[in-house]
Order: sequence, then C-alpha cells, then structure tokens
Amino acid sequence: MPGTLTRPELTAADRCDRCGAAAKLRAVLPSGGELLFCGHHGREFEPRLREMDAELQQDEQ
Repeated sequence: MPGTLTRPELTAADRCDRCGAAAKLRAVLPSGGELLFCGHHGREFEPRLREMDAELQQDEQ
C-alpha cells in the first residue's frame, strides 16, 4: 500500500510568488499547481482560493 504524500513545512527559503517576502501560506490548487504567499498576499487571496477549493497550508510560526 503506497504511503500518503504530504507537503513539507514552509521554511525560510520559501518565498511569496507575488512579492518575494517569506512565504506564510501554501495554496495547492485543484489542478495540482502550488502557489506560495506572504501573510499580506495570503490574506488578500484567501477568499478566492477557498472558492476554488484550494488546499491551504499556513505556516504555524
């Protein structure tokens, strides 16, 4: 039986796809694509991402 695939936790090396700041939110799109956002852009785009049924992973720090 294959194991469950999990995405790694966000690290300091992960950067926002909009502005290059430290990523605080990973959005996995239904198509399989992945976007990273800082806190500011994560809050801006979170409502639309939820509408799209994206899987959201927030940094715990």
